[in-house]
Amino acid sequence: MKSICGLLLIALICLISIDFASFTHYEPNWDSLDKRPLPEWYDDAKVGIFIHWGLFSVPAFGSEWFWWYWKGTEPRSDYIRFMDENFKPNFSYPEFAPSFTARHFDPDQWGQLFRDSGAKYVVLTSKHHEGFTLWPSSTSWNWNSMDVGPKRDLIGDLAAAVRGYNLTFGLYHSLFEWFNPLYVKDKENNFTTRYFPAKTMPELTDLVLRYKPDVIWSDGEWDGPDSYWGSTKWIAWLYNESPVKDSVVINDRWARGTLCQHGGFLTCTDRYLPGHLMPRKWENAMTLDRNSWGYVSTSTLSDYVSFKELVDLVAKTVSLGGNILINVGPTSEGIIAPIMQERLKQLGNWLSINGEAIYKTKPWVHQNDSFAQNVYYTQPKSDPDVVFAIFMDWPANDILELGSVAGDPFFTKVYQITPDASYKTLDWAMKNEKMVIKTQLFSENLTAWVLKIERAIPLYF
Repeated sequence: MKSICGLLLIALICLISIDFASFTHYEPNWDSLDKRPLPEWYDDAKVGIFIHWGLFSVPAFGSEWFWWYWKGTEPRSDYIRFMDENFKPNFSYPEFAPSFTARHFDPDQWGQLFRDSGAKYVVLTSKHHEGFTLWPSSTSWNWNSMDVGPKRDLIGDLAAAVRGYNLTFGLYHSLFEWFNPLYVKDKENNFTTRYFPAKTMPELTDLVLRYKPDVIWSDGEWDGPDSYWGSTKWIAWLYNESPVKDSVVINDRWARGTLCQHGGFLTCTDRYLPGHLMPRKWENAMTLDRNSWGYVSTSTLSDYVSFKELVDLVAKTVSLGGNILINVGPTSEGIIAPIMQERLKQLGNWLSINGEAIYKTKPWVHQNDSFAQNVYYTQPKSDPDVVFAIFMDWPANDILELGSVAGDPFFTKVYQITPDASYKTLDWAMKNEKMVIKTQLFSENLTAWVLKIERAIPLYF
């Protein structure tokens, strides 16, 4: 009898220890899917790398929308002129494919660069709106990187390299394709027919089963309703049954009307920066080249975001509770331009010193200072008694005055993070309802500086 009771007790303990959240079943509707918690790894990561790579990298002119601006419903004269001046008459876009060689693509070199940038996850375009896939898709015959061009599985090669550097791997996927006859037919029928989803949705399933991405960054959703795409049904499969059901995160671009409303994290617009706290997790997807997501050979120095601008965007985004996804556009040969590499390595150096003010943080009571310009606040999730103040401009006479934070003379401590990632205790005092801090310029090579304030007291006005 005792042995039976013992077994029952053990069984009860095991039952109690089970994570019942793992039994959650999500229905194929937004009300159910929107209740799915976002995996914690994503919010902790804060910084990711976006890669726009495809046939548009061959002409390397204008933007990644090259084909549409050349042959779409309203062709642009500069794109037409570019083709007339540089290519034979009647040249077709698919003829770019053999020149998409990726011959200098070194996935390990990319992985190392992304690790050194301080990013925690990487998202690669598996297929952009042109329809060319960077993997041997069975639904994209002779229009993929294995059949033509590089003759290799670019996604598989990069996924292995990225994971080898302990980075999380994700994939961008365009739901639609500009000139796919099936999509064109469905659009002509006002999306009452569903020929194209029978091609594009199985592609998504194939990507998940092959590469097990932990980010699915969908795009191209704006024309068709969910009844056309069948996105809710597919996401329910992703959350309930797929091999990444517990770790995957998705964005908000899944059907007409879902942008900034439904899905996982919100993107709302490209280069999204709301300026206030959002009720849900969001992401700022931005580009190092201000004008294009894909590589443009004619871009000049002024077309690229400066390092100071980049750090400012990182700090501002994270202070508001967002993640930042920093885009690079490689060449058709697989080279990431030196200026892009430099920006990423500069950011990585800064994060190696000041990363504790970025990673695994949450927004503080105040996101920016009420008095000092370009000062952003974050707070570590693990320590509610600590506040980080990231300031972008060195203060006059080395005196920084903060209007949103106060301190107790007996308990509050202020430290400055130094270039060797150590702490230097600073003198401070409250004057005229401001915290006045005597900072120290340890290095003129830094672009942004971080204070660690223990036992900070928020000021309200």
